[in-house]
Amino acid sequence: MADALATAPGAAPEAPELTPLVPEPATSQGSAVLRRLARNRVALLGLYAVIFLLVLATAAPLAALNQPFYWNAGQGLEFPWLRALFNRLLFENSVDLLFNLALVTTPLAALALALRPRLFPRYSAARVLVGYLIGLGALFLSMLPARVGQLENPLYFTERVLNYRLDRERLEAQGQPPVALLPPIPYSYRETDPTRSLQGPSSTHWLGTDTEGRDVFCRMLYGTRISLTIGVVAVFIYVSIGVALGALAGYFGGWVDMLVSRMIEVMITFPSFFLILTLAALIEQRSIFHVMLIIGLTRWTGVARLVRAEFLRQKNLEYVQAALAMGFRRRRVIFLHILPNAIAPALVSATFGIASAILIESSLSFLGVGDLSVASWGETLNTGRVQQKLWLVLAPGAAIFFVVTIFNLLGEGIRDALDPKLRA
Repeated sequence: MADALATAPGAAPEAPELTPLVPEPATSQGSAVLRRLARNRVALLGLYAVIFLLVLATAAPLAALNQPFYWNAGQGLEFPWLRALFNRLLFENSVDLLFNLALVTTPLAALALALRPRLFPRYSAARVLVGYLIGLGALFLSMLPARVGQLENPLYFTERVLNYRLDRERLEAQGQPPVALLPPIPYSYRETDPTRSLQGPSSTHWLGTDTEGRDVFCRMLYGTRISLTIGVVAVFIYVSIGVALGALAGYFGGWVDMLVSRMIEVMITFPSFFLILTLAALIEQRSIFHVMLIIGLTRWTGVARLVRAEFLRQKNLEYVQAALAMGFRRRRVIFLHILPNAIAPALVSATFGIASAILIESSLSFLGVGDLSVASWGETLNTGRVQQKLWLVLAPGAAIFFVVTIFNLLGEGIRDALDPKLRA
């Protein structure tokens, strides 16, 4: 053993064999945040609940509508359900039109993603999905106006609305039942019938009816569309305003910072809800988009203050000074370098803001200054208060509580995932 270890006189000792170090794969900040979010079970529960609500809102006509999937009363086979989705006399509100478009086109998007390796091999799944969303938005905007200049818009579809449920009941009473398949809840959220006013929950009306005889469960189902749209669109408006003004104030400082700061101070001196209530009361013909715009234009101050503070901290760091020394334009430094590192507080505020916007819209409808043409949970809640009917109070109250809670849980999870102190 000693001979084996001995080395010849004058011979250089052998260098020890070194194991090459394999660098660990780099982890982006976004993937690290998603990984931390996935470990938060409460936040995941909130995320799954939000996805469930989105699917429920999109698929509402599959569950509740008085238009059959197919109909044959002796005059030939018809498919009224698909045609009714885009009938502006049945779905007057543009929010319903958007969700109905998503319901029809989502299977096509899923098929395109499944066949992407063959049909679009050069495009990633994310690019295909972004292209679908852009196309959906363009199609939605093209279907909104009834006329384009002096020409009628061929995509603006109107047709006389027939209540096929009543026709089926009439034909069955005559002994001539049609061959038809209606949704499980064969009612429209706008369908009124004074003969069934204020009926309690039953097998026919799962959550009863309101004062006008409208099915409460159907209105709750379609009210999900209004609540989600209000939350997302209103938050998008005020986050965009707050990020833009906060970025300008924090980066440039000086008179820009002073002007934006004074605007913020003036806005926060007014109680936000009473300001929203006053502006909504001044509009004679309110629509759901007026409510979104009012909320968006009055709630931006919190986001602006958060982004301003982050820009004040980030603009003096080394990477910003290096970008300026390399000759990058200020616009590129602000939006491509500083903003991605300063947007985290705004994202957390936006998640909590969705719940707040839904609560504000329900409060406006409860007070009678919302959009009366939509199926709002606040309106149903006010009806239950006036008529003192328990089912009209519990159903919308539980829905508002559930939606606000899950968005708050999701917001807390995103806040914890973005917190640098909790990074593992």
